[in-house]
Amino acid sequence: MSEEQNKAIVLRFYDELWNERNFNVADELFAADCMTHQLQSGAETVAVARNPEAVKHHVAEWLDGFPDLRFSVEQMLVEGERVMTQSVMRGTHTGVWLGIAPTNKEVSVRLSVIHRVADGKIVEDWVLVEALGFFQQLGLLQSTEEIFAQTAK
Repeated sequence: MSEEQNKAIVLRFYDELWNERNFNVADELFAADCMTHQLQSGAETVAVARNPEAVKHHVAEWLDGFPDLRFSVEQMLVEGERVMTQSVMRGTHTGVWLGIAPTNKEVSVRLSVIHRVADGKIVEDWVLVEALGFFQQLGLLQSTEEIFAQTAK
């Protein structure tokens, strides 16, 4: 597939699956044996299987907690079968998310994702979410300034 076709597949992931809430598009976009790597500072990278049904479940969990969640792609780079995006997700935490009661806080969270596309499907991805700022915006963690102030004592 061409780089333009790979780019179009990833844009559909954001636009159609997330922003338009078309869950069935996951069947078209994700390979049955897709592997996801959730990148976390200080932790080993572990790949987890994420077939189309798992993707639908994942999106539904997020939308339960953030019903107005929207993604905006800010940058996209394509090289061969790899498509890298820098995006921002915005939403309001008005529902239970991962057991966390609604905070009614608006969040704006940056993330970087590398999708690997083969034969017209996403077969692998690496996801890095700005988790510290996300949890701070929800009020679950102290602000960076408060953390630094405490360590300076």
